[in-house]
Amino acid sequence: MDTAQQQRHSDAVVIIPMYNECENAAAIIDAVLALEHDFDVLVIDDNSPDGTAAIVKDKIAEHPGRVHIIEREGKLGLGTAYITGFKWACQQGYDYICEMDADFSHNPLDLLKLYKATAVDGADVAIGSRYVTGVNVVNWPMGRVLMSYYASKYVRLITRMPVHDTTAGFVCYRRRVLEALPLDSIKFKGYAFQIEMKFTSYKYGFKIVEVPIIFVNRVLGTSKMSSGIFGEAVFGVIRLKWNSFFKKFPDYSQK
Repeated sequence: MDTAQQQRHSDAVVIIPMYNECENAAAIIDAVLALEHDFDVLVIDDNSPDGTAAIVKDKIAEHPGRVHIIEREGKLGLGTAYITGFKWACQQGYDYICEMDADFSHNPLDLLKLYKATAVDGADVAIGSRYVTGVNVVNWPMGRVLMSYYASKYVRLITRMPVHDTTAGFVCYRRRVLEALPLDSIKFKGYAFQIEMKFTSYKYGFKIVEVPIIFVNRVLGTSKMSSGIFGEAVFGVIRLKWNSFFKKFPDYSQK
C-alpha cells in the first residue's frame, strides 16, 4: 500500500487537469477542500511553464493526504489526463471519482449534488448538465453557446444516448464504472473523450443521470478549446456509433 492510499480518508476524489492555471490552481483546490463533504484532489499537470505544479505542491504541503499531483512530460490531451487520473483513483480505492475544470466554470458546490446522485441516489454516472433544463450557460458568446448546444443535440441524435449534455466535463463516476470500462481502448484525446466515456457507459448499461448546473465561462486564464478539438467531437461521433454495431457490450444494468 503506497503513502497516498495509507493517508486517504475520503471516499471521493476530484480529478482536475491543469495546464497554465496558475491564476486558478490554489483557489480551486481550496474551494473543493472547503466543501462540507470531504473530497480529495488529484491534479494532472502537463508540464505547465507558468508554475502551476509548484502552486499545487504548496497545497500538498498544507493538506497532506488530501491533495495529490501527477506531473506529465507535456500536453498529452485531456482524455489521457483523465484516464491517468481514473486509473490512479481506482488503485487508491476511491468509491466516487469526479472530474471538473480548473477555471471555476464548474461550481465546486455542485460536486455535492453529483456526489449525492451517485452515493445516495444510486446513479452510476452523474453528469453536471448545462442543457437538461434548457440552456444554463453564463458569459459565453452566443455563437459558442449555439455550437455547444447543437453539438450535444447532434450527438444525442446519432448515438441515441439519453443524455442532453453529451460533451459535459463535470462528471462523477462510481468506481465500478471505471473498473469495468476498457479505459485503454478509449480512442479520443480531446473533448470527444467526454462523449466516448458517456456513450460507452451507456452501452454497458450503467445508470446515467443528469444534474442541472449553471456553467460560467472562465474569468482568469485562457481557454483550451479549439476548432480542431470541437471538430473531433462532431465528426468522431459517427465513427463511434458505427463501430458500436460491431461490438458486444457487457450488461451491467442488473449488477
